[in-house]
Order: sequence, then structure tokens, then C-alpha cells
Amino acid sequence: MTDFKLPSLGADMDEGKLLEWKVKPGDVVKKGDVVAIVDTTKAAVDVETWQEGTVQALLVEPGTTIPVGTVIATLLAPGEAPGAAAPSAAKEAAPSPAPVAAAREAPAPPEGRKPISPAARKRAAELGVDPATVAGSGPHGAVTLEDIERAGRKPAAGAAPDRAAEMRKAIAAAMSRSKREIPHYYLAETIPMQRAAAWLAAENARRSMTDRILMAAVQLKAVALALKDFPDLNGTWREGAYVPSQAVHLGVAISIRQGGLVAPAIRDVPELPLGELMKSLADLVKRARAGSLKSSEMSDPTITVTNLGEAGVESTFAVIYPPQAAIVGFGRVAARPWVEAGEIRAVPTVVATLSADHRVSDGHRGAAFLAELSRRLQEPEKL
Repeated sequence: MTDFKLPSLGADMDEGKLLEWKVKPGDVVKKGDVVAIVDTTKAAVDVETWQEGTVQALLVEPGTTIPVGTVIATLLAPGEAPGAAAPSAAKEAAPSPAPVAAAREAPAPPEGRKPISPAARKRAAELGVDPATVAGSGPHGAVTLEDIERAGRKPAAGAAPDRAAEMRKAIAAAMSRSKREIPHYYLAETIPMQRAAAWLAAENARRSMTDRILMAAVQLKAVALALKDFPDLNGTWREGAYVPSQAVHLGVAISIRQGGLVAPAIRDVPELPLGELMKSLADLVKRARAGSLKSSEMSDPTITVTNLGEAGVESTFAVIYPPQAAIVGFGRVAARPWVEAGEIRAVPTVVATLSADHRVSDGHRGAAFLAELSRRLQEPEKL
């Protein structure tokens, strides 16, 4: 029997609300099948299964909010016969108890006073949360930082949930953790884009209006190809160690209408022709803004690309989206002074930036990556 757990759909997700089951006990499922729809602070997401088998039991009722990692269903492997009855939903869905102290237990606080760590108290003040109203999950009911973060994402009693506000709080919590835990370093490179712009104009002249390619797709492909020689930038940091990825699944930062952003993945970008990549990008943006993403798209990114050129910014130095180890940023493509063959000319250029995890790579490697990215963008016909 296999436990099917609520997956994490991003660094800023600690819990989700089960909206709907797409399967029932007895259904046979295969890898990639959508089994449930879960509401996060950002969107309703189709949750896929990565196991094959037969649904034995559904352990969580629709409408229930549950922490990431909760067992929500059980599956029988192909050929496995049903065994003992599945445990009750209430028992399985309950979060794990707080770990027991290995040494002696801390003394209980004075009666009537709820214990809270200094970090949790400070965060409570930032979020406007009254610690006295928060149920603590620590020893003797102590209020932890995680308790405060969770309480800060919940609307006040009787108030209508504000998805945009909840999303901003979730993003703030995730990015705060990123800055606390990841030693960032930052690099920037100004890249001449006249060859890419000329090639793209000629390429689009041969295409129909519906098949034209945006510069954003050209930049994504160049990033993906450049990463093939830099596995220390393309992977995730998990359980105290770096895990490089053999595939390049680019997370694309997409602003959504209710505020905030998501960064779902386009898979295997180096292998996609530019036309197919453009279609995948357009489809991803459309579905992200319609709230119809898949769980694999939220959990698959091996590195993220953010492009604020349309917003008119010169450059962007982004915060790494954990558990990833790097993020690439692009500003707007604009004419700037450029020295070429001893002459100053107005040339279209773009500022590309890299924010990377210093536990995994260093400035020398980051600089080499940006140089390779620059080379790729100046040879657009090879993309």
C-alpha cells in the first residue's frame, strides 16, 4: 500500500484546501493522472499522482484544509491485494505530533502565560497577530514561528478571505526564509541584442501572426542551453545537500491578476524548438492567470527566470525561490550607448542578472554562466 501525500506546490505553501476529488475508491490511476484539485493561496491546482495503482481509500473530505505532507489517500500497487482496512480519515489526516525532546523537557511556563520565542513574537508584531489568540504547537503549547506564520495567513473571524493579501503574506514568508537561509550572491551582465533582434524580426516575418515568437522565448531558450554546462546552478538544495538536475525545467515568474505571482515550470526547455517553446510559454501564462495549473508544473522547476522588461525596469535582482539554487533576471531591451570597433553606437541591449546560492556555486562560476548566456543570445540562429 502506498500513502499519497499532499505535495508542496512551492516554497510559500505550507497547507492547502482540498476542493474536489477527481477519483473514487476502486479507480485505477497511472502516473500523471489528476486525482484532486487543491486550493493554495495562489490558485486552484490540479494535483497529479506519480504512482500507478488502484485507489484504496480517500482520507480527507473536500473543504478540509490540511498541512503539506498529510496523507490524503492510499493506493494499492498493481497486483497488490487489499489488506487491512484503511485507517480513518481523521487519524491519517491529523498532523504529526511535536517531536519529543531527546534530553530533559523544558520547564513549564508560569500559569496563564503562553510561551513564545523572541523570533515568533517579533514576527507576530510584523504581521499584526496577537500571540494570545494563536494555538501553539511547541512544548507546553509554546507558540512557534511557524504557528505565527500560519496564523498570519488566516483571515480574521467573520471576515471574507482576501486572496491577494493571503498571497502577499505567503510570498513574504517564503522570500524571508530564502534570505535568512540562502547566502545569495548577485551578478549582472549587459548583453548586446542587435543580432537577436534582427534575427527575430526576420524569423517572425516568415511566420503567421499566431506563430510569432517573443524575445522572452529567445531568452528562455538561451538560459536553458547555457545551463547545460553549469549543473551547479540548475538543481535544488534539499536536506542539507545540493541535488543537481539532469533536466532543465525552467520556472517562469508570471504575475497574476489578483496580485502576486507564480513560477510554474516549462519542462525540458533545451529540447524544445523555439516555436514550441513559445506555444508552451503562452499556454502556461494563460493557464496561470486562469488558475488551472498542474501540481507538477509548480513542483518541477530546477531554476527560475523572471523577466520584468515589459514593466520597463532596467534590471532586476531577484530572490532565489527555494529549494532552487539560482534565479535569472532580465530587464527591458533598450537602445544604450555601446562601444564597437572603437566607435560609440546606440545598440539594443539587455541587463541579465544572476542571483545564486553561495553554498553551491561562487562568483567565478556565476560570471562564466553569464558570459555563456551572452554568447548564446548573440548566436540566435543556433537556438
